[in-house]
Amino acid sequence: MKQRNRTLQTMSFALLAFMLLFAAACGNSNETPPAEDDPKPAEGAAAEATDKPADAPLAKVKIQLKWVPQAQFAGIFVAKEKGFYEEEGLDVEIIPGGPDVVIEQQIVNGAADIGVTSFDSLLVNRDNGLPLVSVAQILQQSSYRFVAGKESGIDEPAKMKGKKVGMWTGSQQFQVLAFMEKNGLDPKKDVELVKQGFTMDQFFNKQLDVAISTIYNEYHVVLESGVKEEDLYVYDFEDAGIGMLEDTLVVKEDWLKNNRELAVKAIKATMKGWNYAIANQPESVDIVMKAVTEGSTTKEHQTTMLMEMAKLVKPEGFTEAQVGSFVDEAVQRTVDISLKYELIKKAPDLAVAIDKTILEDALK
Repeated sequence: MKQRNRTLQTMSFALLAFMLLFAAACGNSNETPPAEDDPKPAEGAAAEATDKPADAPLAKVKIQLKWVPQAQFAGIFVAKEKGFYEEEGLDVEIIPGGPDVVIEQQIVNGAADIGVTSFDSLLVNRDNGLPLVSVAQILQQSSYRFVAGKESGIDEPAKMKGKKVGMWTGSQQFQVLAFMEKNGLDPKKDVELVKQGFTMDQFFNKQLDVAISTIYNEYHVVLESGVKEEDLYVYDFEDAGIGMLEDTLVVKEDWLKNNRELAVKAIKATMKGWNYAIANQPESVDIVMKAVTEGSTTKEHQTTMLMEMAKLVKPEGFTEAQVGSFVDEAVQRTVDISLKYELIKKAPDLAVAIDKTILEDALK
């Protein structure tokens, strides 16, 4: 009986195997086998799905401006609008500045990751113990100009003696003091230094004989009011040899240490934005105008601002690769003036205050 059962089991298994093979053959009877040269789509799709990584989320980076949105920061707005930050895997938030915004505190407190401030302000804040590092230098020359009407008779700096001269507060005043001394004037005795607001109203109202201005903003405010260039005496701080570096990009030391790759990507995209803005100024002005407060400025003024900024960001002879770089001579001049007028108490360690390798790596 046991032998018979084993025989029946064997026959059952054989029958079952036969039926499964027959069913499989019937199931494939209507399929056309692919030619040997045909690709295997199922395998190819599977390989592609395996090899292609899922899109990584964009890394968030906050950039703090030193003033309200305007063409002074065109490279940043262009980099965001044209997708240069996104290409680097960054989701950038641009934070406007203003008269009550202290850029360095924003960075140190973590309210922003990258800030636009002046290079001399970086030196002052480092001297006071704030752990800040500059990773790119935007303006390569001083933007400051003194302006005086022809009717004032001030056709040379020496004739500023006894006159009312405008001066902004903060670190901006030190370029003014250096200008005076360079031209043989004692700023404490020979001139009356007057605190100047961020408009040119005091100049228009004859409350100032000489006004301070930037070439990309206030100087052209004067021209846009109807004053002609030939009716002005203009003194260029850079030509006078006392120009200090201005707009620079700063980060906190520990943020840079922990986010170096993000810094490299952000600087790469920002410099790409500046080079694009300089080469495509009409389009870039349109981009800036989307960000400005309605009624606060005009397209014409922003067009002029970008034209002048382009000359300061990429001076004659500069290549695209040099945009954002540190020129040792200009850096040292800014340090020397800061020391001379006791803006800082001791010479900074420039190897720590500046990280040139960020831009270098961004260009690789």
